[in-house]
Amino acid sequence: MPEIQLPESLQGVEAVRSVRTPARLDYTFTAGDATTRFLKGITQKKIIGQQATSTSKVYVPPRGADPELGATTPIEVEVAQVGTVTSFCVVNLQFYGSAMEIPYTSALILLDGADLSIMHLIQEIPADQVRVGMRVEAVWRDDADIEPTLESIKWFRPTGEPDDVNVRIPGEIRGTGLGSWVDGVPPTELTVRNPRTGEGGTKEYGGEAPAEPTNGDGMGSRTTKSGEVSVQDTTPESAPQGVREGEG
Repeated sequence: MPEIQLPESLQGVEAVRSVRTPARLDYTFTAGDATTRFLKGITQKKIIGQQATSTSKVYVPPRGADPELGATTPIEVEVAQVGTVTSFCVVNLQFYGSAMEIPYTSALILLDGADLSIMHLIQEIPADQVRVGMRVEAVWRDDADIEPTLESIKWFRPTGEPDDVNVRIPGEIRGTGLGSWVDGVPPTELTVRNPRTGEGGTKEYGGEAPAEPTNGDGMGSRTTKSGEVSVQDTTPESAPQGVREGEG
């Protein structure tokens, strides 16, 4: 490849090695019938799903069709505004456009009466206390601020109810994914480790074991007796910021 010759006017000028350019994408979203009815329900502080006639499963938000068989879902069902955390992520890195103060927690929440989890924020509890099986409830914005968007729910917060030790991710058949605890026993220890230095330790975590261990359908389940936190060290002098990698 021939060498590129710069004009004399650019001789001695420092080379440009990277360019940072803000990106913007404007688009128009047109909601279909099922989504429109869901969003209208939100403006009334209701969470509306649709039920599949073939399987009786309730999908929230609705998509107008059964994702398993493709049949329409004409039956509307109002589900509860309380549910169970089935998976979560503690966010410790600020990203462009985010107004959230870190650390904050994003979780998949299976609302009572639904068969599909929704993703939303968990607040009013320290991030390191959020756990799979925790019972949470919706916190709505003031009536004057309600709009046809899921952001009309500010976040979910703990209800104070006992954890659901039998929680499973929707769609699990044999209880082999996240949210299934060995013999129904929740994690008892949390391991905190800095991957750069290897420093870390453990602390108590989780709740009491249930009176009768359960595996969902008795087929066995996959998990460990401890959760693990990987710690990101932003500066040598700073306190490490935890990034939750897994649960259970």
